[in-house]
This record gives sequence, structure tokens and C-alpha cells, in this order.
Amino acid sequence: MTPQDLVLTPTHLRFLGRRLPCTIGRGGLIRTKKEGDGATPRGVHRIVGMLYRPDRMGRPANWAVPIQPGDLWSDDVRDPDYNMMVRVPHPYSHEDLRRADPMYDLVILSDWNWPYPVKGRGSAIFIHQWRGKGRPTAGCIALSRAHLRWIAPRIMHNTRLVIA
Repeated sequence: MTPQDLVLTPTHLRFLGRRLPCTIGRGGLIRTKKEGDGATPRGVHRIVGMLYRPDRMGRPANWAVPIQPGDLWSDDVRDPDYNMMVRVPHPYSHEDLRRADPMYDLVILSDWNWPYPVKGRGSAIFIHQWRGKGRPTAGCIALSRAHLRWIAPRIMHNTRLVIA
């Protein structure tokens, strides 16, 4: 591992010599992930994208893409676009990326089960803002707003995400 890797333990994310409190999925860390299990997948992953709300913050990195009204993320195994960003109208189950709360104001995308998703293996493993310290996610990694915004300009596309 290098200092440029994001290294996750159940309670902290290490990056560039800093140890940042985080939360993980309510199902804990798991090797064999399934859609809806609430777990965070172990393994070595890559950062493949960054999304942000331009109406709520400035561009956090030059490769970040704005979240527009109508942007969604498919989490439905019946959907041909499962585990992909999609747009309204969308007839399958999905997550709204443009939420009323600030949880997805800044979203860092991992390559878990992407870009060639296996149906049912799990979708939308993001790094995003937490609901509060110690409050688990549905499988994502969550940080305080300040720590998330500190990481965003310092990571690069393809930064390794090591989930131990």
C-alpha cells in the first residue's frame, strides 16, 4: 500500500497520513456482496468518478462531474442499466442522486461491480457524506462533510481504495 491509497477499516479511512473517522454499511465488511445486504465489499477497488452538486458547492476537482436534476443511479437487478447512472424518467428502482439532504452533495464513485455489473452483486458503492458519526450506511463509506471535502481534491481517478 502507498500513502496515496485510501485504506478503509471498519471505523477509519486512512489517506495521506491522516486517519479519518468513517462509517460503513450496516452489514459490516464482507467478501461476497449481494444487492440489498447493506454490507461494504472487502477488496482492492479503484476510484472511477466524482459527482457534486454545483448548486451547493464549487467543483471539488477538475475531473468532477455535476449532478443535474433528474440524475439517478440504478439499483434494480431487472434493469439493463443496473449499477449505472441513469436519468428520469426511469421505470426501474433507483437512487436519486440529487437529494434534498446533503448526503450526496459530493459523491466519490468506486468501481465495485462496475463498468460491467453482475446482476445482484451489489450497486452504488460510493464514498459520501455521513448522516452522523456512527450511523451506518446501506453499504457505502461515509465521512464527515469536512473530511470528504478534504479528500476530494487530493485523490485522482484510479486512486486505489483498499477495504480491509
